[in-house]
Amino acid sequence: MNYDEAIAFWYGRIDYERRTPKPGDLKLDRMRWLLRLLDQPQSRFRTIHVAGTKGKGSTAAMLEEILRQAGYRTGLFTSPHLSTVEERMRVDGKPITKAELAVRLTEIEPAVREMDASGDPQSAPTFFEVGTALGFLHFVCRGVEIAVVEVGLGGRFDSTNVVAPLVSVITSISFDHMAQLGNKLSMIAREKAGIIKPRRPVISGATAPEAREVIEAIAQQRSAPLTEVGRHVKYLYVPAKFDGETTRPRSLVEVLSQYHWPRMELNLLGEHQASNAAVALATVEQLRREGLHIEDSAVARGLAQVQWPARLEVMGERPWIVLDCAHNVASAEALVETLRQTFPKAKRRIAVFAASIDKDVPGILRALAPFFDCFYLTTYRNNPRTVAPERLAEWLHEIAPVVECIIVPQSEDAFLAARSAATSDDLIAVTGSVFLAGELRPLLLASSSGFAN
Repeated sequence: MNYDEAIAFWYGRIDYERRTPKPGDLKLDRMRWLLRLLDQPQSRFRTIHVAGTKGKGSTAAMLEEILRQAGYRTGLFTSPHLSTVEERMRVDGKPITKAELAVRLTEIEPAVREMDASGDPQSAPTFFEVGTALGFLHFVCRGVEIAVVEVGLGGRFDSTNVVAPLVSVITSISFDHMAQLGNKLSMIAREKAGIIKPRRPVISGATAPEAREVIEAIAQQRSAPLTEVGRHVKYLYVPAKFDGETTRPRSLVEVLSQYHWPRMELNLLGEHQASNAAVALATVEQLRREGLHIEDSAVARGLAQVQWPARLEVMGERPWIVLDCAHNVASAEALVETLRQTFPKAKRRIAVFAASIDKDVPGILRALAPFFDCFYLTTYRNNPRTVAPERLAEWLHEIAPVVECIIVPQSEDAFLAARSAATSDDLIAVTGSVFLAGELRPLLLASSSGFAN
C-alpha cells in the first residue's frame, strides 16, 4: 500500500474517537488476537504505561524527554493527535514518517483481514487497535529501548493494556468519559487502575479520597508496590508570570521525596503540571530501582525542554495568545487558575471555545465564565461530535447572562475575529477541545510572534 491507501485502510476501521463507544464495545480479546498474529511486538521493548483523566499526556511527554536526555532510544505513543495522525507514535521525539506508516500498515493488513474473515463483527479490529499495533511495530522496527505508552480511554479495557510495564503510572482522576467509565470517581478510578499489574510498581497522582482508596485497594490486591503523590511525594510550584517585563519566564518545580531533588525549571505552565512532574520524578526514582541509569542532569534537561503542544501553550504576545485543549471541568478549572496566576496584567480576557457533545459542556462553561469577559463560540470540522455554537450560546446565557458571546461558525474565522477585536493588553485563550486545538494550531503557528516552541 502507498500512504493514501494505508490511510484509507486505517480510517476505514470503526473509530470510537468519532463515534462514542458503548461499554460492551471495549474489550481486549481483539487486541490480543491481533498482536499474536503480529508476533507480539509489545514484548520486544520495555514500557512505562500511563493512565489518568488528565495529565497523562503531559506526564508521558515528560518521561519520554527525560529518558531521551538520559541517552535511551525512546518511543512515545499518545492519542488523539492534534494536526496529523503521525504524531501518535514517535521515536526519539520524531513522528513516524508517511513512508514508514505505509510500510507498517501493509504488514498489519493481512492480520486484520484474517480477523475480519472470522465472520464475527465483534472480532473486527478498530481504528485505535490498529493504531496501537502500528505504534508497537514501529517501535520494534526502529530499535526502541523503552517506550512510554499512554492509555487512550479508561485503562482496564484500553487497547494499550496488553503491555507488561516496568512501572504503571496513574495521573489525576476526575470526571470524564462517564458514559463509558461511570459517573462516580470510584468507578472511574477502578477503570484507570485496571492497568495495575501483579507485583509491578505503581505511581499514582490521584489525590481525591474516593479515587485514592480504590487505587490503594487494587494495588494491595495485586501486591503492587504503590507510591502516591501527596503522601510519599510532595511538590512546590513557583508559577511563571508573563507580565511584559521578562522575555520568556519559566515555572519552577521542587519535588520532595526520599530523594533530594533540586529545584528545576519546567517548560509547561500550571500547578497541575508541577503535580505531573512530581509523578514523573517518582517514576524516575522507580526506574532507577529497576536498573535504568538516569542522572539528575538528564531529569533537569527533560523538564526544562519538554514540549506538549496545546497544553497552556503560549502562541503569541500583544495580545497574549494561549492554546489549551481543556475538555473537562477539572481541566477548565486548572486553565483558569493558571491564566490568573500567569497573566496577572491581562486587561480583557477572551475565549475562543468549541466542545464535544459527550462532554460536560455546561460544567466546563461554569468553570470558564467567571474568568472571561467575552466568548467566541464556534465549531470544528475534524470531528462530528462538535456542539453547534447556538447550543453553546444557550448554555452560556443560562450560566452567565451578562457575559458577551459571539457566534462564529468556522473556527478559523472565530480566532481571527477575536484577534482583530483584542488590544495589545488582552489575553485570548483557545480552548474546549483537543479537536479545536488541532484545527487552529497551524493558524496560530503561522501568526505566532515567536513564543511557540
